[in-house]
Amino acid sequence: MKILIDYSEHESVFEELRIESAKYLSDFAIRIKFSDGNEKLVDFKPFLSKSVHPSIKKYLDEKKFSNFSLIEGNLNWNDYDLIFPISDLYSGKIG
Repeated sequence: MKILIDYSEHESVFEELRIESAKYLSDFAIRIKFSDGNEKLVDFKPFLSKSVHPSIKKYLDEKKFSNFSLIEGNLNWNDYDLIFPISDLYSGKIG
């Protein structure tokens, strides 16, 4: 017996969710407004501080961290050098 499931008919709510705007406040915190009207204040500092990977640690430089772009409804640092799942950002917790 072969079971086939077509997942394209069951798109996740997070695939439809987009970031409408994002504003860097200070101390590695960004206020994010989503396409459904919800807003979250996301503190990235704990994640960045715990990381041991040099590609992530370099974003503890506040100037580098605050230089993000909003691309296709998601936050993006340095051409996809650093990016987070929209579901994590929406929950307000990363890592």
